[in-house]
Amino acid sequence: MMVIAKIEALSILAPLHNPSHVIGIEAARKAFPYLPQVAVFDTAFHQTMPPKAYTYAISQKLYRYFGIRRYGFHGTSHFFVSCEAAKWLDKAPEITNVITVHLGNGASVCAVKDGKSVDTNMGFTPIAGLMMGTRCGDLDPSIPEFLQKQGWKPEQIYKELNGNSGFSWRLRANQRLSRYLRGG
Repeated sequence: MMVIAKIEALSILAPLHNPSHVIGIEAARKAFPYLPQVAVFDTAFHQTMPPKAYTYAISQKLYRYFGIRRYGFHGTSHFFVSCEAAKWLDKAPEITNVITVHLGNGASVCAVKDGKSVDTNMGFTPIAGLMMGTRCGDLDPSIPEFLQKQGWKPEQIYKELNGNSGFSWRLRANQRLSRYLRGG
């Protein structure tokens, strides 16, 4: 139960994933009460990043008190792809240097040196980095404050940037533009 509580507590950092993962864990626990379960966190692969890669240019108190740093995501994918690249290159992963790209509804890149993550474009939460299916990706940090001053609530802003943006928004915008250009 302690692991589930921690996953729930970290849902603020990964709201599209953690809540549904908790539901899956609890369903598996009910269906298979005697089977052990293992939780794998895709941030684990990025724990080898050096401080210069995971530290933001912010005051150290924000890092110390709130843990604000670059965590990186999609680590299981980047690990797998880097190992597959090593096989393809006929090298051991420990001596392989590659840049991996995770493309799906989420998207990220990772620099892998000697089989270890040394940098990634994803940050404190999965919203940072490349534009994704429903996430905006990197954004001027003043935009949320600007929207708050326009009367938006923090929850609205987060939902908009995390769930109503990215490629899905671009696709809808392009479809509207295409209809307009066709005279519809």
